[in-house]
Amino acid sequence: MIDPVYYSQVLESADYIRSQIDEVPEICLVLGSGMGPLTDKAEIIKVISYDDIPYFPKTTVPGHEGKLIYAKFSGHIVFIMKGRFHYYEGYTTQEAAFYVRVMAKLGVTRLILTNAAGGINEKMKPGDLMVFTDHIGLFCESPLRGRNLDEFGPRFPDQTQVYDIGLKELLIESANELGITLHQGVYAYTRGPQYETPAEIRALRIIGADAVGMSTVVEAITASHCSMRVLAVSCITNLAAGISGKPLSHEEVIANANASSRNNIALMERFFSKL
Repeated sequence: MIDPVYYSQVLESADYIRSQIDEVPEICLVLGSGMGPLTDKAEIIKVISYDDIPYFPKTTVPGHEGKLIYAKFSGHIVFIMKGRFHYYEGYTTQEAAFYVRVMAKLGVTRLILTNAAGGINEKMKPGDLMVFTDHIGLFCESPLRGRNLDEFGPRFPDQTQVYDIGLKELLIESANELGITLHQGVYAYTRGPQYETPAEIRALRIIGADAVGMSTVVEAITASHCSMRVLAVSCITNLAAGISGKPLSHEEVIANANASSRNNIALMERFFSKL
């Protein structure tokens, strides 16, 4: 349950990060699976281990390094997060979204989220990218559950437009300029860590999901509560259960995410240059 102790921990984390940098960026970019090489395109100014930030969770998923990078990327001073936190790791949704509130307290106004996802819409194939138009979070325990912290936002926040239209349109423009296929669609959140069953995928398709994954929605809800502008992009790394007829594996997800990272990184470079 969110309480004043939690809020004081957010402030302490924010104070520590602020003490390590020269100026607070307006943008935080969260790297999903396969996006690690993006930092090779950035001018790194400071690397802060999550272990050193008071009250920050620890990453346990392969490919999530657990580093907050302060860097210059495509003309902008930014935070780049190499590693995020998931409910399936054993964290509460409040813990998984802790860093978002820290970023909000620091003064970050735009949160760019990337992830790996399973494709439900059969127009998508592994390696394609999808920008979120909306999400389905029916299986997501709300990170806003418990006592509301008015310092962040209202008790009952509107969710009509979680994902910023202006940022989405700028990303689509960037993709068109580069000739990169970028779908628009609805992302469905599931808790994991087990992959979804074919029956669950059929149900998600019926209610309007185009892709499915185990992250991002918790962070997006929290960011919208903090009045941050949110953009989210999925790399479609596999076809969801029951569509291809093949068993799903994390190895396939990582392999396809790595294979498509070049397009994803190029798209982010162009997008950031146009912000």
